[in-house]
Amino acid sequence: MKHKKIYWIFLLILTLLLIPNLCFAWGEPELVNKLNSAFENIRDWLIKLATPAAAVAVGTGVFMKKFSFGDEEKMRLGKKLIKGSLFSYAFILAINLILSAIQSLVG
Repeated sequence: MKHKKIYWIFLLILTLLLIPNLCFAWGEPELVNKLNSAFENIRDWLIKLATPAAAVAVGTGVFMKKFSFGDEEKMRLGKKLIKGSLFSYAFILAINLILSAIQSLVG
């Protein structure tokens, strides 16, 4: 069930970012140019925001492990936080790479 939700979110993001690029057959109206530049700005902003957010999450997980003082639950939670934040950051970078490749092929 969780994978299905991630799939739909990825499909929605991909659709929203590709709609302006698919309108090249009809020319480029001003609205399409504005939407395309807005989506590019949002994508760039999210990538810039994701890097420090991942660093803070990994740092928090490391400190949770370091200062758990032998508590297995805190150590497990710290490891889970580190793995989850690294996976999420890698997922964001992969989506950015895929969208850049598709955009270079279309435009």
